[in-house]
Order: sequence, then C-alpha cells, then structure tokens
Amino acid sequence: MTHETVIVEPAPAKLNLALHVRRRRADGYHDIETLFAFCRDGDVITLAPSRKDEFRIIGPFAAALTASAANEGPSSAPADNLVIRALEAFRQRFAVDARCEITLEKNLPVASGIGGGSADAAATLRALARAHGIALDDPGLIEIAAGLGADVPACLAGRTAFGTGKGDALVPVAQWQGTPVLLVNPRVGVSTAAVFGGWDGVDRGALDPADPRGGRNDLEHPARLVAPVIADVVALLQAQPGVTLARMSGSGATCFALFERVDDRDRASAAVSAAAPEWWQLATALA
Repeated sequence: MTHETVIVEPAPAKLNLALHVRRRRADGYHDIETLFAFCRDGDVITLAPSRKDEFRIIGPFAAALTASAANEGPSSAPADNLVIRALEAFRQRFAVDARCEITLEKNLPVASGIGGGSADAAATLRALARAHGIALDDPGLIEIAAGLGADVPACLAGRTAFGTGKGDALVPVAQWQGTPVLLVNPRVGVSTAAVFGGWDGVDRGALDPADPRGGRNDLEHPARLVAPVIADVVALLQAQPGVTLARMSGSGATCFALFERVDDRDRASAAVSAAAPEWWQLATALA
C-alpha cells in the first residue's frame, strides 16, 4: 500500500431471499440452505495508510456500535469489532505489519439480519487484499472469512449465491440482479442466538435456489416471538402494489420486498413512511 493510496470499499447489505434451517450441528451452528443476495447500498469501509493504527466509526448508526449516546462525528470503536478482528487475522495470515487507518461508515442498522458486521469484515478483507496485492479468491482470505463468521464468506464474494452448510458453501446464482428492493427495519434489535434458539427443530424441507418465492424463512416465526412488530412490517410490505416477494431477512428484524418496477418500490417506500415514519428504510436494488 503506497503512502498516497486510499481505498474505499463498499459493504453492501446482505439479504436472505429464503432461509431453510435443516438441522442443528454438533459444533453449535445449524445446517442451513439459503439464497444470498446483495444490495447496491450499505456500509462503507475506507482504508488509508497511517503512522499508527486508527479505527473510527461514523454515520447514522455509529452510536449503536459504541458507548456514545451521540452519533455526530467520529466515535471510538470497541476492540472486538469484526473489522478489527478481520484486520488482525489478515496481518497474521499474510505477515503484514503496515499500520493503517480504517473508517467504517455505518449506514445499516445493527443486529438487523442484513449482514452488517459480516459485510463490514468482508469489505475490510477486500480492502486489505487490494492494498497488498492479494487475490480475492486467495484460499487464505477465504479461510479468514470463514473463521470470522458464517455469513462472512458470502459477504466476501458479494454476489447472489446458494449457500449450504453453515452458509459458507457457496454456489453462484445468476439471477435477480437489478431487481428493485425496499428494506424496512422497525428499529427493534433482535438477538441472533435467541432467534436460532427459538427454532422448533423441525426440518421443513429443502430450498430450491431457483425459486425463493416458493421457499420460506424458518427464523421468521421465532423472530416474531422476540419482536412481534416484524409481523406488522411484513404485512405492510406484502400489501403494496407490485410486490413480488416480501419476507424477513436472516434472523431479523429487517424485512424486504422485491418489486418488478422501481416506481412500485418508491410508492411502497412512501406508504411505509406514511404508516410508520419512525421505521428505518432503504430503497435500493439487488447488485
């Protein structure tokens, strides 16, 4: 990484268009089948050379990752943030000791089922790989991603894919790119562990990656028990004209709706704003 190099790497929101939980594994994870898709918008990682390591978080959801009650200006970051863990793992694996400044622009809600932390870690790995001339398909980079979390390998690849195992065995799927999508979060945080813990253990069958509309999200019911407002979000999205699929993503509480037309998505966004102006939303498209 040259002294002048500044690398800006997007960390797009991750969606689970469908998520089937098949069984609990001995290692504490669950075997799942899911269809990952990624939005055109999300968080942003900026990597710059520095005389000493610095990490700061800015953006509308910075305060959610720090102890600060305010979210104006740079905030100090907790040491166990996935971005820091990604940096430390990269340095160890590739014997890199160059100091750097990392800025995380936190635009996505925290603990919201759209891969925010995983996407941030993956974007950090991509930025570091670019800075140090390491291929994005380097086995060492993929190994780091898998060690950071079940969703990080999918976020590292950043493309629509069918995921099995813990979600880290990926097969690319060339569909749905450019589809208009509206993300809505009722600003209620849910614990991934609590939602998985509430899964009833029933295997309801396989997912056809070519047909997410015929699938389901097996975590939506336990998530609704934790945050009943999720049912209201999904119902509102399902009622919008032009919607082709509305569902909760991941372990929640963010929900999404796919549309055939951009103007239908935008009208839905206006309807959500009118019905629940306090809810967070993002009008975007699948990448």
